[in-house]
Amino acid sequence: MLSYGFMQNAFFVSLCISLLCPCIGIFLVLRRYSMIGDALSHASLAGITIGLLLGQSPVLGAFVFTSVCGALVEFLRGYYRKHTDLILSIILSLGVGTAITIISSGRLRVNAEAFMFGSVLTVSRADMVMVLALSIISLLAVALLYHQMLYIAFDEEAAKVAGVRVRLINYVFSILVASAISVSIRIVGVLVLSSMIAIPVATALQLGKGFRTTLIFSIFFSAVDIMSGLVFSYYLNVAPGGLTALFSVALLLTVILGKRLVSGLKRTERQ
Repeated sequence: MLSYGFMQNAFFVSLCISLLCPCIGIFLVLRRYSMIGDALSHASLAGITIGLLLGQSPVLGAFVFTSVCGALVEFLRGYYRKHTDLILSIILSLGVGTAITIISSGRLRVNAEAFMFGSVLTVSRADMVMVLALSIISLLAVALLYHQMLYIAFDEEAAKVAGVRVRLINYVFSILVASAISVSIRIVGVLVLSSMIAIPVATALQLGKGFRTTLIFSIFFSAVDIMSGLVFSYYLNVAPGGLTALFSVALLLTVILGKRLVSGLKRTERQ
């Protein structure tokens, strides 16, 4: 399997995804913004189609357009603080409307369907360079802003009082979310991309550990999900995105059932 160049490319990108998505996803989940991540994932399809239309990298197109949408989310939060669901509708309308308009125009010379479901065949060397650059820059940004982002995630108002530049960091964070999404589209696909951002974190949260331990387990679960999806998709000849989502849900249910089993055994021993 690894003797093929396209599989080597796919495994490299998958490694980047398994590192970056949980690092961004854990802050999204703690801030109860996982659905915003889902909206931005679907909006990235517009960036993909714009990139293809202009003859540029679809990964770069997805990053730029999703960054704009992420900044728009933060801007609209000032007007719809009590109606976050309206922001999701606006972003989805903008992204999906743009994508459908471009796809239905017949001007695309490349089939955009592979980006919706994920494909190991579409990962090129140029994509690997783009993914590596985005991943390194994003992980460095997370490391530099780690304490401020953690403070904001737990109590945004208290962070403002403490002098944290909340609005600026929120805009930077929206760009980091865009980076995680654009890195993942080649392998995971637009339709199930949010599963790689949220579900490994949800699985790690079931362990009831501290923040850093939860982050480490999120990365571990993310790696298990995406590598399993990639390997099985190769042998079953199906899109890796769907299998990755199924493995992530299966692992979550396994951890939940395992946790209940352990709790039951401890309860029995006490009796």
